[in-house]
Amino acid sequence: MTTIHPTAFVEEGAELGAECVIGPFCLVGADVKLGRGVELKSHVVVTGDTTIGAETVVFSFAVIGEIPQDLKFGGEKSRLEIGARCRIREHVTVNLGTAGGGSLTKIGDDALLMAGCHVAHDAILGDRVIIVNSAAVAGHCVLEDDVIVGGLCGIHQFVRIGRGAIIGALTMVTNDVIPYGLVQAPRGVLDGLNLVGLKRRGVPRSDITALRAAFQMLSQGEGTFQDRARRLGEETQSDYVRQIVDFVTAGTDRHFLTPGPGH
Repeated sequence: MTTIHPTAFVEEGAELGAECVIGPFCLVGADVKLGRGVELKSHVVVTGDTTIGAETVVFSFAVIGEIPQDLKFGGEKSRLEIGARCRIREHVTVNLGTAGGGSLTKIGDDALLMAGCHVAHDAILGDRVIIVNSAAVAGHCVLEDDVIVGGLCGIHQFVRIGRGAIIGALTMVTNDVIPYGLVQAPRGVLDGLNLVGLKRRGVPRSDITALRAAFQMLSQGEGTFQDRARRLGEETQSDYVRQIVDFVTAGTDRHFLTPGPGH
C-alpha cells in the first residue's frame, strides 16, 4: 500500500508507485512520477515533470524539480529524472532542464546528495555519484559514474568530471577533470589519481600501475595535453587508461585541469 500523510498534498495527475510513503506536509505535483517504494520524509516538494526511481528516499525540506535558476528559462517544457535507490538529504535542490541544454537534468542510480547541495539545470550525473554537504554543481555539467565531490565545492558550468574522480573539499573546479583524477586546492589542481577509490573498487594492480604511468606521461611528455593523450592511446593496453584517453580526446566546452610538472 502507498501511505499519504493527511497533511500532505498530492496533486491530481501525479503517479505514485506501490509502497510509496508521502510524509507530513509534502507537496507532490501533477506531473510527478514516483517509482515503487519512494519515500518523502516530511516538508518535501517534488514538482515539475519529475520522475524518481524505485526506493529513493528524499529527506525533509528538499525541493526537487523546480524551475531552473536561469534567466533565459522561458517556461518551456523540460524534465528531471532521478534514478533508483538514491538518498537525497535535507535542503537539497535539483532543478529541471532548459531548452538550451537538452531539456533534461538527470541523476543516475544509487546517488547520495548530502544536505544542502545543489544540482542545476541540464546537469547529467551518472551512477553512484556522491555530492557532499553544501556543494554546488552548475548547469550543463557532466559527472560520470563513481564521482565524489567534496563539501563546499563549486563545479563551474559545462565542466565534465570523468569516472571515478574525486574532488577535495573547498575546491572550485573550472575545467574538465580526467577519469580517476584527484583534484584539490581552492582553485582546483589535478594533484594525482584517486588511488584510494581505485583500490576500494578492486581495480587490478596492473591497471593501477598503468594508470600511474599514464599520469606521468600526461604530466611530463612533449606536446599538448591532447597530443600526449593521443600518444598514450596508441600505446596502452589498459581499459582504464583508455577511458582517460577517450575522455580527453572527446569534444568539450572547457579546457582540462592538467598535472603540474612536479608529478
